[in-house]
Amino acid sequence: MKLILKSFSEITIKSRPVRRQFMRQLGKNIRTILRDLDPKVRVEGEWDNLELFTTLDDPAQLQELYARLRCTPGISHFFQVLEYPLGDLDDIVLRCKEHYADLIDGHSLAVRCKRIGKHSFSSMDAERYVGSQLRQQCGASGIDLRKPDIEVRFEVRHQRLLIEYERHQGIGGYPLGTVEQSLVLMSGGFDSTVAAYKMMRRGLLTHFCFFNLGGRAHELGVKEVAYYLWNKYGSSHRVLFVSVPFEEVLGDILENVDNGHMGVVLKRMMLKAAEKIADDLDLDTLVTGEAVSQVASQTLTNLAVIDKATSKLVLRPLITEHKQDIISTAVEIGTAEFAENMPEYCGVISVNPKTRVKLGRVEHEESRLDADILQRAVERASRVTMDKVLDELGKDVHVEEVQEALSGQIVVDIRHPDQVEDQPLKLAGIEQLAVPFYAINSRFKEFDPNRQYLLYCDQGMMSKLHAHHLLHEGYANVRVYRPDPAQPSHASSHA
Repeated sequence: MKLILKSFSEITIKSRPVRRQFMRQLGKNIRTILRDLDPKVRVEGEWDNLELFTTLDDPAQLQELYARLRCTPGISHFFQVLEYPLGDLDDIVLRCKEHYADLIDGHSLAVRCKRIGKHSFSSMDAERYVGSQLRQQCGASGIDLRKPDIEVRFEVRHQRLLIEYERHQGIGGYPLGTVEQSLVLMSGGFDSTVAAYKMMRRGLLTHFCFFNLGGRAHELGVKEVAYYLWNKYGSSHRVLFVSVPFEEVLGDILENVDNGHMGVVLKRMMLKAAEKIADDLDLDTLVTGEAVSQVASQTLTNLAVIDKATSKLVLRPLITEHKQDIISTAVEIGTAEFAENMPEYCGVISVNPKTRVKLGRVEHEESRLDADILQRAVERASRVTMDKVLDELGKDVHVEEVQEALSGQIVVDIRHPDQVEDQPLKLAGIEQLAVPFYAINSRFKEFDPNRQYLLYCDQGMMSKLHAHHLLHEGYANVRVYRPDPAQPSHASSHA
């Protein structure tokens, strides 16, 4: 099978050397994300589009390939093509009929032709002739160039004819690795996840930095959503997840800083810590999810004071976004459900937060803090590559696992709803619940404390982590269900 991948429109206006560099990087990224799915995949070309060749023919594998390409930064859209030697216009009509005849019957159509090379006809000639013939021969209801029911698309490239079908929309943007790197301050809510996505879509390698204010469940939730973002939109490159233990810094602020200034001081301390981490990683840019006046610390006056805590460039991709627009984007990219179920730890709540702080006053408040505490937090920060973040999190976690579910027990399938729908877990005589992993911590308190619950996921890691957390929270009626892979009764695992 052959696919044509069209690049993001802004890439096409770059200079020749830059354009070639971007397209080469895009091809490399595509080969990387598809290598485990199709080791023989070929990606060729380096100008305005790429050609992808795959030997995959299993429908499920092809859908996974399409899903990965749709989420790859740099791809505007892509489509499958049927390739033929170029004949005359009547031959083009014949080839288009072979694929589109049944689709056109009773519907309006438009013909779109792109042409490269020297031919006896123009693109418009081809569109008019093919359109008129298809209308007559295939029973179309008419020609509609503005809003047709069916678009017949083909390209004439020198002596080749490419018939397009099954078009897929990509996310556009620049290929990852073509722009600089950045460090995103990550809380796991709507704002920070959307900010991270926007940076990745713009081609920046995005490392994640989480400031742990004492919430164990919060750290697990942030690692899960960060992994989700990386795995879906950025897995062509290895990036880091940095977790900074900030409880002691928070305690210092609560004890020594004026109540109305605590929010601004906390954010300045985070930027100061992030600057040290970025220096060590040789990064010049910090990213936050702040938007103008969303909360008291995000007035223009306060943001200006916060920025003075670091010499790094601080980017805020959501700076003028409305909250509902941010939430809508989170829904679109798949992080909204994580954010809605994210365990929050609000350690700093000012009774009367200042909306127009003065730099001098803030610096005076900070002079009361112990600088060694911030330095210790930075030194104790943990780092792990995103591809290992969940493995690392569960390395020392010990939870009882069972291979067989017994009558009376309830198996809780915590996989993503899409996985549950595609490959449901089949267990005869066993009660089951489907509660996605990002909701299990908040929903478990609703469960019957007298029943035994077995958490299930494909690889066992997510169920192990969440079972461990629930046990830590005092729930003794939870274990992990890890069926024997040789048994046909459980769902197939996903990569």
